[in-house]
Amino acid sequence: MSELRKMKCVPCEGGIARMPLRDARKLVAKLRGWRLVKGTVLRQELVMKDFPKAIGFIRAIARTAEAEGHHPDLHLTGYRNLAIEISTHAIGGLSLNDFILAAKIDALPRKLK
Repeated sequence: MSELRKMKCVPCEGGIARMPLRDARKLVAKLRGWRLVKGTVLRQELVMKDFPKAIGFIRAIARTAEAEGHHPDLHLTGYRNLAIEISTHAIGGLSLNDFILAAKIDALPRKLK
């Protein structure tokens, strides 16, 4: 995982192939608490300590995502249930960028229930 955190997302406007499922399975195994959804999305579900901690974590994710130029889908429900979904929209599936961003999100401090 630390090798992914050291990498930088590269711009993707499409025109590249999706990551093969076997490669995605190998990489997701290196991440903490992420799973593959339909082989095209990385998803992590967290129960945050409370609403302010959830919003603080979303802000930290936003800063990281903006610095990488790669943006996840964030879903906050029930005031502290946070779901994070990452995929490369331009190719309709997973790329190395998704795993880089997930590893960087894993490194962020968080307050869970």
